[in-house]
Amino acid sequence: MADNTEAVVQTEKQPRSVRVVLLALMIAMLLAMLDNMIVGTAMPTIVGELGGLEHLSWVVTAYTLATAASTPIWGKLGDMYGRKGAFMTSIVIFLVGSALSGMAQDMGQLIGFRAIQGLGAGGLMVGVMAIIGDLIPPRERGKYQGMMAGIMALAMIAGPLVGGSITDHWGWRWSFYINLPLGIVALLAVSAVLHLPKKRVDAKIDYLGAGLLTVGISSIVLVTTWGGSEYAWGSARIMELIGIGVAALVGFVFVQTKAASPILPLHIFRNRNFTLMSLIGFITGFVMFGAVLFLPLYQQSVQGASATNSGLLLLPMLGAMLVTSMVAGRVTTSSGRYKAFPVVGSVLMSVGLFLLSQMDTATSRLTSGLYMAVLGLGMGCLMQITMLVAQNSVEMKDMGVASSSTTLFRTLGSSFGVAIMGALFNHRVQDVMAERAGALGSKMTEQSAQLDAASLAKLPAAAREAYQFAVSSGTHSAFLLGSVVALGALVAAVFVKEVPLRGAGAPAKSAEADATANDAPPKETLAETV
Repeated sequence: MADNTEAVVQTEKQPRSVRVVLLALMIAMLLAMLDNMIVGTAMPTIVGELGGLEHLSWVVTAYTLATAASTPIWGKLGDMYGRKGAFMTSIVIFLVGSALSGMAQDMGQLIGFRAIQGLGAGGLMVGVMAIIGDLIPPRERGKYQGMMAGIMALAMIAGPLVGGSITDHWGWRWSFYINLPLGIVALLAVSAVLHLPKKRVDAKIDYLGAGLLTVGISSIVLVTTWGGSEYAWGSARIMELIGIGVAALVGFVFVQTKAASPILPLHIFRNRNFTLMSLIGFITGFVMFGAVLFLPLYQQSVQGASATNSGLLLLPMLGAMLVTSMVAGRVTTSSGRYKAFPVVGSVLMSVGLFLLSQMDTATSRLTSGLYMAVLGLGMGCLMQITMLVAQNSVEMKDMGVASSSTTLFRTLGSSFGVAIMGALFNHRVQDVMAERAGALGSKMTEQSAQLDAASLAKLPAAAREAYQFAVSSGTHSAFLLGSVVALGALVAAVFVKEVPLRGAGAPAKSAEADATANDAPPKETLAETV
């Protein structure tokens, strides 16, 4: 405890060092979020040089699988052996994977190196959240929510633009090499100015639990990635993956009840707020990434927007999300109250999705922009509050697994959102095309319900109009489903128990009183350890 107190004194005496650390953390977060969006833009060029079109999807899938599977393991390693070491290791692995990906000579190498990169990326987001949890008391942490939301918005807007520019002027390999200077800056800054107490736990790593969790998560991600695209939902391969995933996760839960130092301590789910925040995070990921996928598609196919500026098309949603997140952070910091934000955010998110489901071929860009802003306002109330409340609901020794679990649930939510909303969209588009354009319509969408701009421009006027109507019908179904799912977040938010945020500026209460209010054991408080 003395080491922790000394770290706090150093933090208070060196606010500039804290700001440098926070800047390094923001760079690391940017690396993790920007990578897939930059690489996605470079994919056509990569395939043109390396070949292997049939394996193209694995360039993204390998990265996603490795990131999702390693996320909870990084959180546990940080709790056991120290946050700083685990975070710096994840940066190094990410940079090694980036460098190797840039040097890849064939598609097989690129897929393998992307998996290495994904292993590092799994620790980047968890490390950022957990270190901020160590440095900043929950009551003060709201100030930094706007920064996190800003990085997310910047990545989504700038990713396609930066990726296209780098590929056009420097070549696709620089889509990976660009990570190196940024990552090195973050690594040096963290190494020089981040001072956290060192940890060493005698308990052994739960290798069996880690293996079962990795198999379970990988199976889930593969089901949501392949289902309805590579394989039919009822195919033997998908059924096998579902069986393997369920068996692995059931085995994982059993192992966690017996392990001396479990990868994911099940006792944290006894806390009502933590469980509810995990559910809200899952639903937010489900909705957000579905919206990011279908909104540009609708605006390009139906409203005739340019694909080059696809990131800018999301600006109303992302801008509203950024502003609301900043306001929510400031209000939370000044008042210590937060329950209103999940409730209001869930309502706005559901309303925004319902409004988006009403878009048709006659909807103007101004109208769709206003609808997107409503959705953005809702997500801005939820994006960082979920992490803040989840971290406030556990003991300091579980900060890493709390951060990684919340991140994992949001990641899994995004996988399910893209898969389920995508399946509904594709099915609806194909049905409408068959109705409106007959055999020609069926042939046009038999491979994919998403046509690129070049293919769309070549269609006869009647077929193009039919496709535009089909896309608007598909987005209607997808967003309507999202609106219904978002109501689940509202139900969860209603049952959130507003527990005073611990740490600087929070009302002085005993550890026992805090624990009783929080449904948590009366262990060390954040104010004592930070």
